[in-house]
Amino acid sequence: MSRAPIGILGGTFDPIHFGHLRLAQEAYEQCRLAEVRFIPSGTPPHRAPPHASAAQRLEMARLALADNPAFVLDARESRRTDACYTVDTLQALRAEFGPDVPLCLLLGGDAFLLLHTWNRWRQLFELAHLVVKQRPGSSIDQRIEQADEALRLEYHARRQPIEALHRTPAGVVTLLDLPQLEISASDIRQRCASGASIRYLTPDSVTQYIESNHLYRGASC
Repeated sequence: MSRAPIGILGGTFDPIHFGHLRLAQEAYEQCRLAEVRFIPSGTPPHRAPPHASAAQRLEMARLALADNPAFVLDARESRRTDACYTVDTLQALRAEFGPDVPLCLLLGGDAFLLLHTWNRWRQLFELAHLVVKQRPGSSIDQRIEQADEALRLEYHARRQPIEALHRTPAGVVTLLDLPQLEISASDIRQRCASGASIRYLTPDSVTQYIESNHLYRGASC
């Protein structure tokens, strides 16, 4: 099997939108990934239940990824009804891909800065690299200085350039610069609830699915 890194992008995807897709594409190109696996969550333990069902969110993701061969839909978390932790998913992926293939967990900057609140968070570094998205004008190198001390120490010890992702299977933290693209799932749900258009915020196939299934019409973000 190729040692090119496998990208992993989890989330509720409620709904999936161009912000998710652009993050995955930038990571695929900048990190020279073999593929990006999208893993819609089933029952997220850190937040309120999603508005759309697991099956609906999985189908929207399938529609959004259909025309990109570099994007792979992974339904493992969607099938679970218990609390689903990232560390468990990474353990399962590591067992499948073996000990030598680099795995890259793609994270937003805000999520990374709260990593110390995640279940068995230190174990994540043993299983995968962490590729952290930073927006223009929002430097992780600066923001980390106000973060939890244990996380700050891990960051400084593990911070390396993107090229390091190909040298080892896990343990590196690297930063991914993204163009400004302010799209959020909560804004899309709010637009649906108020009857506003969501065109050009999600792929047309996802927009059509949302409209056909009357999703988010009673959403309160």
